[in-house]
Amino acid sequence: MKKMKVLLLLSIVAAFIMVLNGPAFAEDAKKININKASLEELMQLKRVGPKYAKRIIEYREKNGPFKVPKDIINVKGIGEKTFELNKDMIKVK
Repeated sequence: MKKMKVLLLLSIVAAFIMVLNGPAFAEDAKKININKASLEELMQLKRVGPKYAKRIIEYREKNGPFKVPKDIINVKGIGEKTFELNKDMIKVK
């Protein structure tokens, strides 16, 4: 019986921690790492289809990882408007 109370208490504490930290983790989990994302993942970005997703991959393979999210505008065909639409969805680390 004591063991069950301890497990219940631990479960409550774990749930409380998840509630407090959940939004931060969920926010970061939704972001797309443009240095590691697959073609399909990159296509989840707004205005990025297979052609531009392929260009992003080719760019990072040729030039190394993006240092900051805005570096994506260095990819041919991806400009300020596309970056602005996606800046909250992109991460580089």
